[in-house]
Amino acid sequence: MNSGDGGGETSTAAGAPAPLEWNFSQVFGERAAGEEVQEVDIISAIEFDRTGDHLATGDRGGRVVLFERTDTKDHGGNRRDLEQMDYSVDRQPEFRYKTEFQSHEPEFDYLKSLEIEEKINKIRWCQAANGALFLLSTNDKTIKFWKVQEKKVKKVADINVNPSKASGNGGSTASSSVCASPRQCLDNGGCSDQPYNSLSNDFLFPPGGIPSLRLPVVTSNETSLLARCRRVYAHAHDYHINSISNNSDGETFISADDLRINLWNLEISNQSFNIVDVKPANMEDLTEVITSAEFHPTHCNMLAYSSSKGSIRLIDLRQSALCDSHSKLFEESEAPGSRSFFTEIIASISDVKFARDGRYLLSRDYMTLKLWDINMDSGPVAAFQVHEYLRPKLCDLYENDSIFDKFECCLSGDGLRVATGSYSNLFRVFGCAAGSTEETTLEASKNPMSIFSIPPRRHVQTPSRPSRALGSSITRVVKRGAENQGIDANGNTFDFSSKLLHLAWHPSENSIACAASNSLYMYYA
Repeated sequence: MNSGDGGGETSTAAGAPAPLEWNFSQVFGERAAGEEVQEVDIISAIEFDRTGDHLATGDRGGRVVLFERTDTKDHGGNRRDLEQMDYSVDRQPEFRYKTEFQSHEPEFDYLKSLEIEEKINKIRWCQAANGALFLLSTNDKTIKFWKVQEKKVKKVADINVNPSKASGNGGSTASSSVCASPRQCLDNGGCSDQPYNSLSNDFLFPPGGIPSLRLPVVTSNETSLLARCRRVYAHAHDYHINSISNNSDGETFISADDLRINLWNLEISNQSFNIVDVKPANMEDLTEVITSAEFHPTHCNMLAYSSSKGSIRLIDLRQSALCDSHSKLFEESEAPGSRSFFTEIIASISDVKFARDGRYLLSRDYMTLKLWDINMDSGPVAAFQVHEYLRPKLCDLYENDSIFDKFECCLSGDGLRVATGSYSNLFRVFGCAAGSTEETTLEASKNPMSIFSIPPRRHVQTPSRPSRALGSSITRVVKRGAENQGIDANGNTFDFSSKLLHLAWHPSENSIACAASNSLYMYYA
């Protein structure tokens, strides 16, 4: 993992890059004090395109909003030159609102008596072509392929008759009334009771007869962004879609639900191939489900998917048409005596991402981030405790369902750092280079600052916890008033109701976009 666009980054004596100093850049959709956030406005997906010049967000209302980079346009050169520029701290990235469109609408499955939410689960950019942007968006059941392109707006600018040669009506358009007897008009040189008679003979055809047609002149000076749905990929999943991922071949993509992964061709919407099926013959024998899936960034035949049991499977599409058997399995062995009621719940992997070079895999479970080398399946090469201070609160987290929150994770383009979200709208950045002890915790606000003073992390064994009941109904009532807040080991309060689930790292710069409720915050270093 080589050092890349670090913006004046220096190295420590141990060879690891120095910790980054993060700065607030922009916020979109910030709510005013006391303003109530509408459920449909909460952001549910974030994704940079491969150049980093465009950013897309999806929300629970089924809308997709696009932003575009503006500061790179002020500097000449092609895309390759811009990627090699040194984005130092005094030159912060700037984005602006580009357009938005309604991607999904609420539906009702009458066969299953099931309401299908319009909420956008995932957004993935496809290869741009001919100045147009392409992207995939999905809700629980339906994937759509969108094309966003600038179109010229056609407007009526003038009439093809020169008004200076018309008399009597000040150049106004001719009436739409029609003479009852065209023959009489021709014989009389035009009807006296019709406004056409006021026209000069220069505009009459035939000469002395019916006046020539007045046609509008259409011009196309202005442009407008138009989003058009090119294809709809539907009726292929019995369960909720949790992931979509583009293949590096630019022609195919996968979609994953709880039990199956399907392979699609972008040009074919009525047919897909089932490549992974973990559904047992008897559903009572079901022990794990698929939680996330992603294609390898450079090898079109490889993909990885994670499960609710905390394992990651790497599969090779060249081995067989149905990839029920994996080529590699990545899972961490459980420490003896550490099993508890919550062990399987917090082990479930909510997100998995490949590093840009495809050598490393990053996974996020409820408590930790883990970095895996795909050439070494004996265990993770690094583990990062995200909110270990919540371990004593697992019972409360279970009661208010917070323990089932699905946090996303991301890697920097140079592979030197990883990031993920937490509660109280916090996100954490860890250095994963050899010898790095970098840990930064920031709050998604206009004035981010380090919140927690956490000792340098290394791989920590889970302490032994005996299996226990969740408490009586009386205990639940007593705890209900404080179920959405608590205090960590350092005396800092945290809020379970405000959580930072979605974030994305710029592909070639140290810049992060993250969502806190309905607001999109951007930071750079």
